[in-house]
Amino acid sequence: MNAQMMTPQQIRVAGLAALSRELGLVGMIRFMQQFELGQGDYSKDRHEWLDKYTVDDIAKMVREKKGTYKPGKKKK
Repeated sequence: MNAQMMTPQQIRVAGLAALSRELGLVGMIRFMQQFELGQGDYSKDRHEWLDKYTVDDIAKMVREKKGTYKPGKKKK
């Protein structure tokens, strides 16, 4: 197919197919991630989210989510 006659959507689909064929799915994703600029300050944001929790708090949340939390019991 002639690239000059293709729509932007057709070029995008053909390009992704070529990347996937040549690099595999993981390689295609890694290639595309190189062009993602991102935004914000992840380190600062992460501290705002996580600094209020201790390791014990997080472990308790995991146990609660899994349904294995038993109030008043601590593993040693």
